[in-house]
Amino acid sequence: MQIRPAELAAIRAGDIDVAFRRWDRPRLKIGTRMRTAVGLVEVTSVDPVPAESLTAADARRAGAASLAALRQGLDRLHPERPVYRIGLRYAGADPRQALREAVPDTAEIDAIVAGLDRLDRASPTGPWTRTTLLLIDELPATRAPDLAQRMSRDTPSFKLNVRKLKERGLTESLDIGYRLSARGAAVLDHEGHPRPAQARSAPEPGTPLPHIGAPATRALTAHGVVRLEQVAALSETEVKALHGVGPYAVDRLRTALTEAGLTFRDGPG
Repeated sequence: MQIRPAELAAIRAGDIDVAFRRWDRPRLKIGTRMRTAVGLVEVTSVDPVPAESLTAADARRAGAASLAALRQGLDRLHPERPVYRIGLRYAGADPRQALREAVPDTAEIDAIVAGLDRLDRASPTGPWTRTTLLLIDELPATRAPDLAQRMSRDTPSFKLNVRKLKERGLTESLDIGYRLSARGAAVLDHEGHPRPAQARSAPEPGTPLPHIGAPATRALTAHGVVRLEQVAALSETEVKALHGVGPYAVDRLRTALTEAGLTFRDGPG
């Protein structure tokens, strides 16, 4: 189930608690927890509803601009299918976040290594786990198609493999590309793999940018802004003027600044 970034942020804030979809059959089960950019989103209900029964209150709960906008969105694709109301709630942080930040001990590393070896043995194209980890370490924040090309792989299969590493807490997805986690680095170091990343200069100190979408991330990084503290040196007007930075990105930046005890240079918007 696809949920737009702005809607995810509203679900986390408690401003949205339902979604409406036209499905040929229920595609989610009650209790399902979806991993999203803002954390876990739990499905609390899945019910068919007559399209004509939708109300303005339904539209508000779903984050739609109006009842007409909600109905237009539902009728855009497959208007012949029944409408389902999906109850949603924010269910906390993604547990993989804590996992990738935890440096494993020797016993944990041995278990991780054994799991990677199993993935390599099961692969019809040969071992790939360490090569992929090393490539992400060498080229963080690089587009998946570019990384896939470096490994002579198609992008979908490359992304599938990276998701397997992410499930083990070894990598982290960025708005553009990926980076190696502390857990992934510990595994490579334990095995003695040469790591080109160790020769790079130390990363810019400070708080990383929140997830604001690839266009906004590209716009900020093109101006040398890669940390939240650097955003605080800009006015909100300057940030909004950057091509690719829309209202969602500004709202996410404003929230992240507030949580870090910072503001835009011209203060709260």
